[in-house]
Amino acid sequence: MPTSSTTPRTHSPRIQVALIGCNHRTAPVEFRERVAFTPEQALHAADELRRQGILEEAVVLSTCNRSELYGVTSEVASNDITDAMEVFLTSFHRIPRGELNGRLYRCMGPEAVRHLFRVAAGLDSMLLGEAEILGQLKTAYGQALDHGATGPVLNKVFQSALEVGKRVRSETEVGARPMSVAFAGVKLAERVFGNLKGRAALVLGAGTVAEQVVEHLRNRGIGRVRVVNRSYERAQDLAQRVSGEALPWDSLDRVLSTPDILVTSVSGSGPVLSRELLDAAISARGGKPVFVVDLGVPRNVAPEAAGLYNLYLYNIDDLGEIVEQNKKAREAEIPRAEAIVSEHIAKFESWRAALEAGSIVDDLRGRLQQHREMLLREKLAEMPDVSPEERARIAHITEELIERVLDEPAKRLSHGGAMRGRLGAIEALRHLFGLDEEKAGLEREEKPSSKEDERK
Repeated sequence: MPTSSTTPRTHSPRIQVALIGCNHRTAPVEFRERVAFTPEQALHAADELRRQGILEEAVVLSTCNRSELYGVTSEVASNDITDAMEVFLTSFHRIPRGELNGRLYRCMGPEAVRHLFRVAAGLDSMLLGEAEILGQLKTAYGQALDHGATGPVLNKVFQSALEVGKRVRSETEVGARPMSVAFAGVKLAERVFGNLKGRAALVLGAGTVAEQVVEHLRNRGIGRVRVVNRSYERAQDLAQRVSGEALPWDSLDRVLSTPDILVTSVSGSGPVLSRELLDAAISARGGKPVFVVDLGVPRNVAPEAAGLYNLYLYNIDDLGEIVEQNKKAREAEIPRAEAIVSEHIAKFESWRAALEAGSIVDDLRGRLQQHREMLLREKLAEMPDVSPEERARIAHITEELIERVLDEPAKRLSHGGAMRGRLGAIEALRHLFGLDEEKAGLEREEKPSSKEDERK
């Protein structure tokens, strides 16, 4: 029996933002360096998460203090998704899952969004209100966006996170006294040497952190700054901007005995400075002390070098005391910053609610059209005298009836602001009309059995 064309049944999934990760609070640097991602690895991991069907969109954020996987899923069982993400992370870095020992955190939905917004605001950092994290987040998101790893949901949530970070820094005093990892390292050097005037510094690396280190050293009157980097051109560029001296990478062994202060921030998979290399440098200095701040993750200095006499070695996790002092000066501003975070979470949830609302109208239309077609076939089969023209007329009337019934709900649901906080009602409607059960049934029909999988 011919009926008028109907809208294909679509089952727009419920949107969930998923997150797993570890940071300075949950894992020491020894573990964080094992799960760190290079920019290339981050993009490859995002590709694999989507290719394997674990996530539909993905962004990997990896800094000296955290490694986090963000993604979008339509699955209802949050534990299944975060389990799959955890298995992927351990497999990617070849770490036995048993070694995690509670070092990873998991978040879904609004809590995952809140975590990201707090990271952007500098509220989840080792250094409260730290300056670098917003730029690092922007870079990670921008690379994933250019790579095609994101979609509408992560685009919305990361753009919102960047807005949160900017607002917190401009509307509160959380960022009024800039305290970065680089600055904390220089403050430690002042504790060892007192006044830095006349001292010599050697900086390994020419990236953003290294540049900030040099700037802080200059502000404190450091006598001489040398920059060593694998790319000599980048070392030259940084040295010229700070009236310093650039040195080629292969000169490192020869010049390591000259600085009083050595700051390392070099990317790589293992230590750049061994115990033997530093021991020789101290001997060449006649035993004069050397202050070393290792800001690399993975660490640039071999851990066993910490036992050398007259070597003051600090890594990223040794900044706790300075961090605490900085936090006390800013913690009064935390409630204002948290209010901005909550405001933007509400905005995101409103946007998500509008998206969910639109999907339920489509799903309900598909359900009603399915029953309409079944009813028409059943009833018209009992009325053989009805002409083709009358059949078409009945089909048209019933289709128009469905559209009229759905017109008002569609209009109301199209206003995102009015849907704020009503996701629970949408969930109830899905349950009431059995939309999720229908979707699950279709997925079971489409998914081959294990035996069929084996045959394939």
